[in-house]
Amino acid sequence: MWGNKRQETPQPTTAKAPETPAPVAKPASVKTEGTAMSTDAMRPLSTTPSGSTARLGASLHVKGEISGNEDLHVDGSVEGLIQLEERKLTIGASAKLTADVVAREVVVYGSVKGNLRARDRIEIKKDGSVVGDLTTARIMIEDGAYFKGSIEIDRTASGSETNLNKPSYSRAAAATGTPAATHAPTPLAPATKTTV
Repeated sequence: MWGNKRQETPQPTTAKAPETPAPVAKPASVKTEGTAMSTDAMRPLSTTPSGSTARLGASLHVKGEISGNEDLHVDGSVEGLIQLEERKLTIGASAKLTADVVAREVVVYGSVKGNLRARDRIEIKKDGSVVGDLTTARIMIEDGAYFKGSIEIDRTASGSETNLNKPSYSRAAAATGTPAATHAPTPLAPATKTTV
């Protein structure tokens, strides 16, 4: 009977960690030396990942000047000036611009009343509408698009000497400002300004 006595080993005790209070909500941004900063790893709010596009929503209305160094997609309305020298501007189907535009590339799905200047190209999609003068190195106007104004092909805008030797093409639109004609593109005459 002596050997049947069990020896009990003490069980390890687990100490409860003190409860931590729930995190307190932090403000969405903080000011650091005059620059708005995100509290998420202290990144500046104004930067977007490379390749992304800033958006101006359909319910937003801007009066004044928009300038920057990011691609921009506009679905709302803008009155004034949009200046994105080295970037692409996309004017969405619901967008209404009463503005002059300066950009590297402009794509129009919505409505624009104003002059467009693009260093590389301008595209007016089938449901797009532009009333104003266009200045660009390359132009594309889809069938069904509305355009009224003049087109100036700026061969120096693209910065390439090889473009001087290539013929530029443009789609003619009806003189009354009706949708673009459905005939094949015709080469421009040596003069670089076409009034439609």
